[in-house]
Amino acid sequence: MGAHDRRADKDADFSAYMSARQTALYRTAYLLAGDHATAEDLLQNAFAKLYLSWDRVRDREALDGYVRRIMVNENNSLWRRAWKRREHSTDTLPETGSVDTYDDGMGGVLWSFVQTLPPKQRSVIVLRYYEQLSEAEIAETLGISVGTVKSQASRALAGLRARAPRSLDPHGPHHDESGDAR
Repeated sequence: MGAHDRRADKDADFSAYMSARQTALYRTAYLLAGDHATAEDLLQNAFAKLYLSWDRVRDREALDGYVRRIMVNENNSLWRRAWKRREHSTDTLPETGSVDTYDDGMGGVLWSFVQTLPPKQRSVIVLRYYEQLSEAEIAETLGISVGTVKSQASRALAGLRARAPRSLDPHGPHHDESGDAR
């Protein structure tokens, strides 16, 4: 098999993977970034990096995890860039929504609170609750320990509980062991 044939096979394999997984991975990118334009950039950069290392990826079953890791790293590095630090938030939100069904990250009141989390906490929450990965899978994806995943998730959830209105709790007020509402 010649070099041209190997490259054609590589291109065909990569194109098939990208076509099959683009929608699901875009959802992850959007959940990490919080806006469509940045999500598109994250996914495009992730696919470009994956293509460059396609021949080195031995475990084809782990491709989604590899792409997620690239997107998390890219998203975290965006926050370190100087131009991003020059952006300023405003007191007025461009739009508000109050649809409170299954929150897929594309809308919903809770998502506005998730977007306020620090990047590492948001990454853990997105991968755990939106992508439904296990703690071990998140630890592997982010290159951190399972304990760090747990502590980041705990801090993120505590922050969300503190900031989000009680009306978002689908189970109503929680009660402690004494029966008092928390």
